[in-house]
Amino acid sequence: MIVYEVLANGVVIFHIVFIVFVVLGGMLVFAWPKIIWLHLPCLIWGIFIELTGGICPLTPFELYLRAKAGEPAYVGDFVIHYIDPIIYPGGLTRELQILLSALVILVNAAVYGCLLLNHKKKGAMSERRH
Repeated sequence: MIVYEVLANGVVIFHIVFIVFVVLGGMLVFAWPKIIWLHLPCLIWGIFIELTGGICPLTPFELYLRAKAGEPAYVGDFVIHYIDPIIYPGGLTRELQILLSALVILVNAAVYGCLLLNHKKKGAMSERRH
């Protein structure tokens, strides 16, 4: 059924956007500080899933929709099926997942570190004015 196929493709798009948000969403906090309350839980979830080797609930949901659409299901998780062939044609190993998690942590630690420094500088400047 075409409706299920469209829904499954929508889940894939959402999943990709979510992954990009997890990796780079901290940068949005510079422009929209309140987005931190959305980004931090997403970041924690993304790191947790990668470090534990778990499967995001979006993957079984997509597979369910694909089955309802009459399409064959794939084996493994979302990253291995969609992202791995694009970025890592040789295969995604557990060690590589941990390395990717470390990269996500480092990128976001740098972003949030810069945000904290900027916040402290602004606080120090406002104290000097008084």
